[in-house]
Amino acid sequence: MVCGEEKMKFSFKIWILIIALVFSFISIFGIPPAFLEKGVLVTSVGSNSTAFEQGFRQNQIISQIDGEKVSSPEKFTTILQKKFNTGEKIHVVFKTKKSEVDYYSQEIPEITISEVSDTNIKLGLDLAGGARAIVKAENKSLSSEEARILVDITSNRLNEFGLSDIKVSPSSDLSGENFMKVEIAGTTPSDLEEMLAKQGKFEAKIGNETVFEGGSRDVSSVSRNAQTSGVESCNAVEGGSYCRFRFAVYLSEDAAKRHADITNKLEVDPTNPEYLSEKLDLYLDDSLVDSLYIGVGLKGQSTTQIVISGSGEGLTEQEAFDAAEESMHKLQTILVTGSLPYKLEIVKLDVISPILGDEFMQSILLAGLVALFAVAIVVFLRYKKIKSSLALVLTSLSEIVIILGFAALIQWNLDLPSIAGILATMGTGIDQQIIVMDESKQGKNLSIKKRMKRAFSIILGAYFTALVAMIPLLWAGAGLLKGFAVTTIIGITVGVLITRPAFTEMIKKIEG
Repeated sequence: MVCGEEKMKFSFKIWILIIALVFSFISIFGIPPAFLEKGVLVTSVGSNSTAFEQGFRQNQIISQIDGEKVSSPEKFTTILQKKFNTGEKIHVVFKTKKSEVDYYSQEIPEITISEVSDTNIKLGLDLAGGARAIVKAENKSLSSEEARILVDITSNRLNEFGLSDIKVSPSSDLSGENFMKVEIAGTTPSDLEEMLAKQGKFEAKIGNETVFEGGSRDVSSVSRNAQTSGVESCNAVEGGSYCRFRFAVYLSEDAAKRHADITNKLEVDPTNPEYLSEKLDLYLDDSLVDSLYIGVGLKGQSTTQIVISGSGEGLTEQEAFDAAEESMHKLQTILVTGSLPYKLEIVKLDVISPILGDEFMQSILLAGLVALFAVAIVVFLRYKKIKSSLALVLTSLSEIVIILGFAALIQWNLDLPSIAGILATMGTGIDQQIIVMDESKQGKNLSIKKRMKRAFSIILGAYFTALVAMIPLLWAGAGLLKGFAVTTIIGITVGVLITRPAFTEMIKKIEG
């Protein structure tokens, strides 16, 4: 009886595996588990919208609307359409996981939502959908510091546009050339190209002299409230409609002084005595956007407030209104963030549909499980031991769980190269476990402990070889293969430190 109890005890190495699995499941699902969360996830909120001003934020989970439970995005939309069908302002209470949002408006909140994820695992654009661009400076090789500055300015600009799930990061290739990688979920390649390809250089000129440029040096702030900004008028024109917008810009003292010095040299326009002889011309990327009259009262005046105007066109009045509002928002963003320091060139532009990502995940999961159990059957036929086959399957599955748990812990985005790295790790792990099983059958004149030690020395040699081979891939392809390298390094390290020692203990008990 005592011998039977001794055999049932887990060794220290197996307990490490069990503890690692427990923490991995906690990392993947959270406490309480993420799949028990009910509601919808707010994925983006316009930074200048009424919804943002009244308390909506990205990553909030909305569970109830005026006490009515929200179980899906479809239910969320149905409830709001019923409430906001009168055209009048109403008060709606949105209950979130941590607080409540009191929303008072006549329009549905300008937010985008999605289903709440069942896990804490973050999926990259390859699986979640979106667009990715690899960008470099046109006709210039960037230093690492210049690339970092470019990343900071681009991040600010894209955040000002109100985009969600943005990831802007520096990257480099093996030749040492520096790039910028931009990933945005839920957008199209054409939208991404439009936002990145233009430098966004804004200049306000009187004649050939620059009064001010976009950016914090000349612009103190840009008005975005309803009193001093917005689309002010729409008119029908031949072939469609035409809407004008306006917003106030507050200049720095230096820019105001330049305005005073330049206007002081101007004469009164003889054909229109209410205005000066030159206009304030607005240029975006060296293209004339609009020309504004300068009142005679501003001659030689150091004014810190200027009203910028522009227009939008469309086939219908609504289209023209939307175009004007979009143009106003882009111009406001460029005035706030300033121009990019270099003209950019898009080296590579990718897009993937989230539907394709779901199909791929299902296919790869099915293929992986089928392959794993096929290997288990072959191992059983070869070694004639069901316990060894089960130990191999359980160890391989444990390794995948621990990799996913670590990825969830460090918030690593799993993309296609990352999935390929997990599959490569699983294949490597099976090879090494077969080495352990073969060594357990060889050299019967040696103790099982020495045979396992010999097997582990082979595994360690393979580990360091693979580790050295993965390091260059962290920078290869401007960082596009980084996911493969990271998950592979995590996987083989987990194998050497946790799963392989546990497997050798299992084989010791089976063979012992």
